[in-house]
Amino acid sequence: MKRWVTLTIGLVFLLVGGVWVLQGAGVLTGSFMTGQKLWFLIGLVAFLVGVVLVAATARRSRKAPSDES
Repeated sequence: MKRWVTLTIGLVFLLVGGVWVLQGAGVLTGSFMTGQKLWFLIGLVAFLVGVVLVAATARRSRKAPSDES
């Protein structure tokens, strides 16, 4: 998979996961997710998946800069 695709997916997971964590924690209000522990945990998992994808993309780009096909 191209690096920019993996990076974009990782950034989306980071953003969506961060919003879900804030909603689950009750920081962002106005949603059925507000104050729900389930959405906090789902958001935390999504955020961590994003961190792994972004870190793997950054690590891969340092190892093989010519692999941008």
